[in-house]
Amino acid sequence: QDDQLSPGEALRKIITTLAVKNEEIQSFIYSLKQMLLNVEANSAKVQEDLEAEFQSLFSLLEELKEGMLMKIKQDRASRTYELQNQLAACTRALESSEELLETANQTLQAMDSEDFPQAAKQIKDGVTMAPAFRLSLKAKVSDNMSHLMVDFAQERQMLQALKFLPVPSAPVIDLAESLVADNCVTLVWRMPDEDSKIDHYVLEYRRTNFEGPPRLKEDQPWMVIEGIRQTEYTLTGLKFDMKYMNFRVKACNKAVAGEFSEPVTLETLAFMFRLDASTSHQNLRVDDLSVEWDAMGGKVQDIKAREKDGKGRTASPVNSPARGTPSPKRMPSGRGGRDRFTAESYTVLGDTLIDGGEHYWEVRYEPDSKAFGVGVAYRSLGRFEQLGKTAASWCLHVNNWLQVSFTAKHANKVKVLDAPVPDCLGVHCDFHQGLLSFYNARTKQVLHTFKAKFTQPLLPAFTVWCGSFQVTTGLQVPSSVRCLQKRGSATSSSNTSLT
Repeated sequence: QDDQLSPGEALRKIITTLAVKNEEIQSFIYSLKQMLLNVEANSAKVQEDLEAEFQSLFSLLEELKEGMLMKIKQDRASRTYELQNQLAACTRALESSEELLETANQTLQAMDSEDFPQAAKQIKDGVTMAPAFRLSLKAKVSDNMSHLMVDFAQERQMLQALKFLPVPSAPVIDLAESLVADNCVTLVWRMPDEDSKIDHYVLEYRRTNFEGPPRLKEDQPWMVIEGIRQTEYTLTGLKFDMKYMNFRVKACNKAVAGEFSEPVTLETLAFMFRLDASTSHQNLRVDDLSVEWDAMGGKVQDIKAREKDGKGRTASPVNSPARGTPSPKRMPSGRGGRDRFTAESYTVLGDTLIDGGEHYWEVRYEPDSKAFGVGVAYRSLGRFEQLGKTAASWCLHVNNWLQVSFTAKHANKVKVLDAPVPDCLGVHCDFHQGLLSFYNARTKQVLHTFKAKFTQPLLPAFTVWCGSFQVTTGLQVPSSVRCLQKRGSATSSSNTSLT
């Protein structure tokens, strides 16, 4: 093709190529100049840091030296004081003994004197009481100061081994010791080689719907946790609204951070659903996972407002980013043209079917609500039917209107519950075992358990009148709930009356 170009076109192509190359070279020259400046600045910085570290070391050694010298001076002063006192006492005893000896010699020369016996007795008494015979002739302290000697040979070797900080190795994440449970993730890692210079670790994590090694590009950003001092860390209070989480760790010393560990992917199984706003009762205003009863028909007003803004009806749950565990199935968008529930069936359903496995979610309702219910229902629940009043639904119901009651309902049968009404309820559904249990979400106390044979897929179901509630999804089945179910702590008497 170049042979087919005219000389002018060929020359212009050469000029363009040279111009592009010149720009690349100019950019590289600028980069090299910037690197030269950075070398000067960074070398000055590390030199300043080195001077400061050595000055700190010198100051520490000087302080240690002063402390040791003070110890020697104090020990010398104490020993000198003791020896001088003992020397003075000995000197006084010697003087007294010499005087007594001279007196005894003089008395002995006057042995024929009449006063000799009395003088001899006085000398004997004087010898008995003489300080020389009550004096210890052993030094109170030693003159040996060897206990204050030092040998810095080992420390000298350590100082001689001082060198620049190495870049920390990449940690290794221990998947066997790591744990995902109760919406918490405990990640454990280790260093491939012992490194006493590690100051802290940095943990990064992100959510993903893709199994296997983390992809280079993800919609979710890496979340960062810094300053971890141990080789493990527990993330708590997580919402598992995606299937997996990626993790990676790097070690840092005072100067530099090492490379990240090989990233790992952990599965975060949980039940994730949304409320199907497009088919809720017209008096329920649905906002994501929050619902408020609106006597003026909040849903109708919301739809009109969206249509006015050109947004149309609520987006289909099929296209939502929420997800569940492998067994739940997304429901298609609701029927258009009429409401799914009407009359006094102030109901809204979840958008994800339950046709197997175990699932758990929680709901917090406004205590002033005149009526509130939570449970599950077949999708065949009639548009006029209220939760718990047909064989297609099971629920716990709180009534604060006229007469306060807390009941379990199914097939129009009612069981009064003898328990305080909690402000937050936990719902556990084991589809294959046919168990639907309700808990105090805070204490995990069992409030009631239905035993049934579910013949159709279930949907989370809620009802509220003159009040509001908020649902929490993306939760794993709590360990305490699993333990209670295994022990069969649910009361059988309350189950049989409603199955």
